[in-house]
Amino acid sequence: MGDDNNATLMDTARRYLASLPDDQRVGTQPEVERFVRWCGPDRPVQQLRGQDVANYAETITGSVMDATKRADAVRALFVFAKKAGLTDTNLGAHLRLRKGTASKPAARAAPAASIEMGSAQRAALGAELESLKAQRPKILADLKRAMEDKDFRENAPLDAARAQQGYVEGRIRDVETMLDRAIDVQDDPSASADSVHIGSKVILRNLASEREVSYTLVRPGEVNPGEGRISFESPVGKALLQRHVGDEVEVAAPSGTLRFRVERLEG
Repeated sequence: MGDDNNATLMDTARRYLASLPDDQRVGTQPEVERFVRWCGPDRPVQQLRGQDVANYAETITGSVMDATKRADAVRALFVFAKKAGLTDTNLGAHLRLRKGTASKPAARAAPAASIEMGSAQRAALGAELESLKAQRPKILADLKRAMEDKDFRENAPLDAARAQQGYVEGRIRDVETMLDRAIDVQDDPSASADSVHIGSKVILRNLASEREVSYTLVRPGEVNPGEGRISFESPVGKALLQRHVGDEVEVAAPSGTLRFRVERLEG
C-alpha cells in the first residue's frame, strides 16, 4: 500500500469527503467528522480495529431514521477506505446499532397537530424556505475551504461553518414541517372593521403606567413575540377579541391583573 500505510483517520476522511458529490457531502460530513474526533484524527487508519468501530456504534442515538443515517455515513467511509487500499478489511461491518435504536420498531407516534395558517403566513414561510435553501451552496463552500486549510481539532472557521449548517438545516426542517401541517384558513369576512379580530393590530394603553403597547392578533402557527404577533388564544388575545376602541380590558398576569384600554385599531 506504500505511503497509504501511514494514512491517518483524518487524511482518510478528507479523501473520502472530497470524493463525494456536493449535495451528498453536506449530509455526510458532520457524522464522519464526529467519528474522526471520537477515534482520534492522527490515529493511523491501519491501526483501527473492529472493536473500535463497534464501540463507536454505542454512542449513536436518536430516532431509527437518524441513527441509521449516521451509521451509514461511517460505514460508507470504510467502504471507501477498503477500496482505496487504506485498510485490509471493511471495518464498517462491525458497526451494528444497538437493539432498541435501529432494529426495534419505533413506537407509533401521535398524529401531528394541524396548524391553521393564513395565506400571508404561508407565503412568508415559503419565501423563508427558499432563502434558507439558497444558503446551502455558500455553507458547503465554507466547509470545504475550512477543511482544506486546517484539521478537525482546532479550526474555528470549520466550527462556525458547521454551526451555521446545523442552524440552517434545522430551520429548514422546522419550516417544512409547519408547511406540511398547515391548514389554509380564510379571515372571517363578517369581521367588523371597528372591532378586534384575527389580523388586527391593536394599540393598547396600560392604565397603570400610561405607556402604549401594540399587538397583532394571529393564529397559533403565526406567533412571533419579537414582532408583537400574539395568538388570539393567549390570555391577552382572548381578552381583546371583539373589543372596540375605548373598551377597557383586564388580563391576569403573574405580577397581578393588568388593565388596558384599546386606543386604536389597524388592519
